[in-house]
Amino acid sequence: MSYPNFRPQGFAIPEVVKNLLIINFLMFFATMVMESRGVELTDVLGLHYFLSDKFKIWQFVSYMFMHGSFMHIFFNMFAVFMFGAAIESVWGPKKFLTYYILTGLGAAVAHYAIVYYQMQPAIAFLNDYIDAPSMTKLQGLINSDAFTNFSSREMLEHYNSFTASFNELANTDQAAAMQLSVDFVKEFKADVYNAPVVVGASGAVFGLLLAYGMTYPNNIIYIYFAIPLKAKYFVILYGLIELFSGVANVPGDNVAHFAHLGGLITGLIIIQYWKKNNRKRQNDYFN
Repeated sequence: MSYPNFRPQGFAIPEVVKNLLIINFLMFFATMVMESRGVELTDVLGLHYFLSDKFKIWQFVSYMFMHGSFMHIFFNMFAVFMFGAAIESVWGPKKFLTYYILTGLGAAVAHYAIVYYQMQPAIAFLNDYIDAPSMTKLQGLINSDAFTNFSSREMLEHYNSFTASFNELANTDQAAAMQLSVDFVKEFKADVYNAPVVVGASGAVFGLLLAYGMTYPNNIIYIYFAIPLKAKYFVILYGLIELFSGVANVPGDNVAHFAHLGGLITGLIIIQYWKKNNRKRQNDYFN
């Protein structure tokens, strides 16, 4: 790709990168301030699962500007500064911002495609119970991975309350007890849909990492500021680590590894598309 009309402006931070840094840190501080006042901005602007009643279409963009901790935002913004500034200086602001947003969107789609696949067995189990409840199925649900893997702290507290009421009703009015269980499972299903929330610019950052590796393949990146590695190998290594981590699916790992891979893959598709269009324009010009 070539962008002959754009030139970097000395050592100044490029405009889009500078504004991304400002917006992300402003949103992080706003999140902390609002949380101290009882308002969870992450619940409003973080990306919920598309079947959740908390899902809003704007979350596909707003989630990129939300972060869960200072270390989360620090390392993401350091990467935006380190890789993004170099890429924007070559591509120009319009293409850079387009690429950044699209890779973030691709990351979100990839993540929830995997979540959908992972959720289906649990949701099918819950729907089957709602359609035809029974004591045997209820016991199976409580002992299943569907319950243990997707339960939030609030839902477990609700379960303890439900159990007490259910046991009391089961001895006097079994029909009412089963209806109570159906209501509980419906709420649990809603809780499963509401549980996954994605925040952070990591998907777009992985897209920037790919762009940097393809634009400056032989530049040296220092892992942990000590181990030198060419950018092209760094991208491959990081991609393989994310793939392994995503497939391993270690319990308690709250990192959206497939979102990172989604950012990489989306970035690759975009760059290849741009290259193809550039070659076509060049061929049309000379023919």
